[in-house]
Amino acid sequence: MDSTKFLCKDIAYFMRRLYKCGLTTTSGGNISARCEDNVLITPSATDKARMKGKQVGVLDMDCNIVGEKFKPTIESRMHLEIYKRRPDVTAIVHAHPVTAGAFAASGRDIATDYLAEAYVILGELAYAEYRCQGTEELAQVVGDAAEKSDCIVMRNHGIIALGTSLLQAFDRMEVLENAAKTTLFVEGPLIGHGVRLDKAKTEELARKFRH
Repeated sequence: MDSTKFLCKDIAYFMRRLYKCGLTTTSGGNISARCEDNVLITPSATDKARMKGKQVGVLDMDCNIVGEKFKPTIESRMHLEIYKRRPDVTAIVHAHPVTAGAFAASGRDIATDYLAEAYVILGELAYAEYRCQGTEELAQVVGDAAEKSDCIVMRNHGIIALGTSLLQAFDRMEVLENAAKTTLFVEGPLIGHGVRLDKAKTEELARKFRH
């Protein structure tokens, strides 16, 4: 098996693992990995629990499809922006873990310094303010945050973990969710701090995606 096919299979494996661990939903999340001058990335509108390596597609750094046609995730530009700004990063995991997502929706921060393991693996987190999913604006604010940390909390959206391997990025995602649970149990900080999407933002989402 050549290296590209092996990496595609590995991406699909970690996507299935994300779903199995309850870190994302059937329709949510995406994973990518740098492969020489291109990026291997998961497709849109596929069952994350049953993803196969042959479904993973290839993009160049300008977001053009390389080789076989597929429907890239709408967050492709976000992944590419991170790779452009962080040449050390070779893998990206974006998911929607529930507890960390609750912090993202509350405007409160996740503490990484309650447990030694969390701080060693995560360090300090970065936070990206809300922008509509799939937009260039989102790619830019996440790119800015990626210059500060390997783990990004996207307000009212989800979590991104970066790594030099798929395993490292996945591990950071899992540890971040555990850090969010620890913060919740220790501090109980979320009650009364929920920040809902306002009407303009929900109308934008409805126009773009609910048709």
